[in-house]
Amino acid sequence: MLLATLPVFELRAAIPFALSVLDMPVWQSYVLSVVGNLIPVPFILLFLGPVTIWAEEHWAGLHRFLERLFAHTRRRHTTRFDRLRDLALITFVAIPLPITGAWSGALAAFVFGVERRKALGLIAVGVMIAGVIVTLLWQGGSSLLVAT
Repeated sequence: MLLATLPVFELRAAIPFALSVLDMPVWQSYVLSVVGNLIPVPFILLFLGPVTIWAEEHWAGLHRFLERLFAHTRRRHTTRFDRLRDLALITFVAIPLPITGAWSGALAAFVFGVERRKALGLIAVGVMIAGVIVTLLWQGGSSLLVAT
């Protein structure tokens, strides 16, 4: 569960770790990894705005960096994101690759102005889908290794 809360690792690392190292049952590794992956999301959604405002007032360098990053992201992706808004956020979180996941999804929801409660639900759906994908891939890969 703790591994799933960490950025970059998230449930992409937590599920394989739980299944192979801790020898947990599939259902338990899935549930604990999904819950662990979702723990930081409400905090990110809640505090990213105030942190950005604080940076604007107290830390000019960080504020400039965030403003450029957010403006660049909005400029490059707003058209695509607006077209598929909810599905785009779910898909972005559900694809178990580096730089995607719950942390990045929460950041994307903030940047594109998705209402917090709605963003939390969409990210949760994406995390559950990612958990199924990672579990199936890990189980499939493990069975291939055992068979050879």
